[in-house]
Amino acid sequence: MTSADFSAILPEVLLSLFAMAGLIFGAFAGKDKVAPHLLWATAVVLILVAASVGYNGGGNRVAFGGLFYEDAFSRFAKVAILLSAAAILLMSETYMQRRDLLRFEYPILITLSVVGMMVMVSAGNLMSLYMGLELQSLALYVVASLRRDSVKSTEAGMKYFVLGALSSGLLLYGASLTYGFAGTTDFAGILTAATETTAPLGLLFGLVFLISGLAFKVSAVPFHMWTPDVYEGSPTPVTAFFATAPKVAAMALFARVMHDAFGHMTSDWQQVIALLSVASMFLGSIAAIGQTNIKRLMAYSSIAHMGFALMGLASGTAFGVQAMLIYMAIYVTMNVGTFAFILSMERDGQPVTDIRSLNMYSRRDPLRALAMLVLLFSLAGVPPLVGFFGKYYVLTAAYQGGLAWLAVAGVIASVIGAFYYLRVVYYMYFGEPVDQPLDVGRSPVLWGFLMVSAAAMVVGVVNLFGIEALAAAAAATLVQ
Repeated sequence: MTSADFSAILPEVLLSLFAMAGLIFGAFAGKDKVAPHLLWATAVVLILVAASVGYNGGGNRVAFGGLFYEDAFSRFAKVAILLSAAAILLMSETYMQRRDLLRFEYPILITLSVVGMMVMVSAGNLMSLYMGLELQSLALYVVASLRRDSVKSTEAGMKYFVLGALSSGLLLYGASLTYGFAGTTDFAGILTAATETTAPLGLLFGLVFLISGLAFKVSAVPFHMWTPDVYEGSPTPVTAFFATAPKVAAMALFARVMHDAFGHMTSDWQQVIALLSVASMFLGSIAAIGQTNIKRLMAYSSIAHMGFALMGLASGTAFGVQAMLIYMAIYVTMNVGTFAFILSMERDGQPVTDIRSLNMYSRRDPLRALAMLVLLFSLAGVPPLVGFFGKYYVLTAAYQGGLAWLAVAGVIASVIGAFYYLRVVYYMYFGEPVDQPLDVGRSPVLWGFLMVSAAAMVVGVVNLFGIEALAAAAAATLVQ
């Protein structure tokens, strides 16, 4: 290992060392007594690492003989992952403490999963891809079942583990087929072997299995079965984490594999991803209509949104990757604010997830209701909020990529999906008054994240906070 190799992977090394130091500190310093301090320290470290990655601004580097890429694309994804993970940790403290769930292992597991995600988005080889994927997954299996006295939480962890193991098997089988027919596990070598005219049939099968494994990680239909149950059963802060950072990592990895390893076979994977996209958009939008549990509703919302993000990837162009990155950045921001509101939904100190409990919430807390209205409108893609521009980018990318039918399907799915977002707004402003209204939110941290996220949806229409140019630079490094 050279010094250049080490400098490329330095953020991941530092986070790993911090996680191990935190584990030792927690074990010897009284375990859960230090959990709040460790949680805040972890959030600060994640923000500092995000700042160092974002301001690094270096060129593109290939480390460890092609195992690890450090470029503008990976830096964009890593900053989104790190900041969203830090936000969720800060939001989760009050909720976890009140319910005696704040174990000192919680921030450490989140840190280790973030390290796995960072390795995923920088992977340049099928081996490093799988290492990052499994490090992320193993940590997430545990945090999903963190509430050990809850049957639903245990069930969520078990379902996620079993189906995750199945998806890992699919991905590994695809990787073995790819290696067998390409003769290498390096993405650069696979790119050379995988051309549309000379690619052997076995390589195409390997590609299909790889797509299946990756589709599970982004909750794309028909590999979405785990999502509603895991979202509902997991502690709400863990659900918020599932809906943000892992989705960014999985989508970035999806784009990395398709363009870096199979970039010469665009026509072979384009239609498959387009099919995943349209199926996810419609199933997510339609299935959410019947949901009354807001966590399950957000699960189906996540499935639909991943369908829109896949639309950008399906275009097979640099602009499509740019649109996908913009969409994911906006999606994460919206979800952080939305889950800040969900975490504040309590009655007599107990969490409430029934959307009908929000009836006439606007009378009790008009400012929070207004912020949630802005976020829900943005999630629905109502102009001129920032969420509209996210959908505009991916729809434009699909149309310019020759997939006009997919763009039309996206518009229809967006209209269908607007119903369940607007239904929540209806309950908040026009629903029948409830006998036992929700408590007024007491956490300043949750209030702050909700307001900042909602404000970003309005203020961001000016220039999207410069994300457009950053995403274009990131996409340019991936799609040559």
